[in-house]
Amino acid sequence: MRIFILSFFLFLAVFPSFSQDGFQIKGDKCKVTIPFKLINNLIFVPIKLNGEELTFLLDTGVEETVLFSLNVDSEVELNNIEVIKLKGLGDSESIDGYKSSHNELSVKQFFDKDHIVYIVLDQEFNFSSHVGIPVNGIIGYHFFKNHFIQIDYQKKHLIIFNNKYMKKEKLIKRYRKDSISLELRKPYLYENISSKGVKKHSKLLIDTGNSDAVWIFNHEKAEVPLPDIFLEDFLGRGFNGNVYGKRARIDYVEFGGHNFENALTNFADSTSTKSVTFVNNRVGSIGGEILSRFNLFFDYRNNAIYTQPNKKIDDLFNFNMSGIEVEHAGLEWIKEVENKSSDGISIFIDSDGKNAYNNQGRKENNAQFRLIPIFKIFSVRQNSEAEKAGLKKGDRILKIDGRSVERFTIQKIHELLRSEEGRVVEMVIERNGMERLIRFKLKKIL
Repeated sequence: MRIFILSFFLFLAVFPSFSQDGFQIKGDKCKVTIPFKLINNLIFVPIKLNGEELTFLLDTGVEETVLFSLNVDSEVELNNIEVIKLKGLGDSESIDGYKSSHNELSVKQFFDKDHIVYIVLDQEFNFSSHVGIPVNGIIGYHFFKNHFIQIDYQKKHLIIFNNKYMKKEKLIKRYRKDSISLELRKPYLYENISSKGVKKHSKLLIDTGNSDAVWIFNHEKAEVPLPDIFLEDFLGRGFNGNVYGKRARIDYVEFGGHNFENALTNFADSTSTKSVTFVNNRVGSIGGEILSRFNLFFDYRNNAIYTQPNKKIDDLFNFNMSGIEVEHAGLEWIKEVENKSSDGISIFIDSDGKNAYNNQGRKENNAQFRLIPIFKIFSVRQNSEAEKAGLKKGDRILKIDGRSVERFTIQKIHELLRSEEGRVVEMVIERNGMERLIRFKLKKIL
């Protein structure tokens, strides 16, 4: 998946922060169960920040908590703000941001009353449109550091265990244990990667905030050869701009005692990683496309991860065969009546779409309106089937295979574009006020 689309991938380098006691379990509960939304292998959790509920991406690949988008009607109050510089993945330099300390975060009975939050003002750094739900921030190390935490991708819930009552031996009886190291407060482990017949015992970040299978950095230095068949592509957007590189299928990667053959792998170029400080000997990352095939336990306090395969363990690694990326560009109200009432009086909708009025100022009680999503083409890969068929960046999608887009989610669109080689996809798009019908085939390149 793309950064912001199918693989949100983030590096965060900030000034050192003061130590925090971190999250605690309120009262005498044995455990806290937190439901989450799973979109494109990414975990989204509702967390209250100073009493205001927001949505955070749960990302083991970041150290600090980052806030980058607030709802229009949000009234979050942030404490003790100071200006800082932030830098990370992308092709530009550091960006302006803020640091806010002494904030309270809570989800159910799991809370932290003295939490530091970093705020990114650049609205380009906002991937809500690419996952189809409002996303306000990212939370990482401080969520995990104090407790034994289970991620159940199948049931879509997290379980945080109280250390006083936890019977770990019973919980992990059928699980495989691997040692991890916490470096810059992020979890790493060594696994074998093979590409072009060359096997490399590789240091990899365990990254729940990256929905792809594998990322490789500085592949020549890391001694992971680039496969002969690859695709030059826009990989997404990070903290500091666009990320470019190559996509390919490697021989295999190991994780959780399994060999994953023909795993789709992103090889980021050097320009996109120039602002990143890597830990020593790091080769790449294991992302959500592989992690979501397991039931996981993270044990940061004892430097361990426990894995058990789930029903997805043997799924194929499918690729977006269309050459386009689609974004959720907002919502709009549409009316389910004609443009004019029966007596010829025009009907108008108020700004929030809840009421309709005629041009004489009278409320129209019979007019019915509903919200529908706006989907647009975010990017088009050169020489792809979609480009050859005439699709362009910025085109608005009105129908897919004869069905209105209101029947789709962003994830359903992604699944369709990865579904079956040779499938003909039909889209009705709007460009410059004109509707066009465009057909293209899904073509397997990798």
